[in-house]
Amino acid sequence: MKNNKIKITQIKSPIGYKKNAKETLIALGLRKNNQSIIKEDSPSIRGMIKSIEFMLRIEEL
Repeated sequence: MKNNKIKITQIKSPIGYKKNAKETLIALGLRKNNQSIIKEDSPSIRGMIKSIEFMLRIEEL
């Protein structure tokens, strides 16, 4: 059975990066460093993660 959820943790602040990086974090539901969320694994979520992967830690559940 395929894993359907991923845990996303913000490990870096968006300060000093372009505005779209902060907007992507907010769209994912992340607002503070070391905050974690669990999302369904989908192509749209993976696309958002890919654009700011240097700010995130990803774990498959």
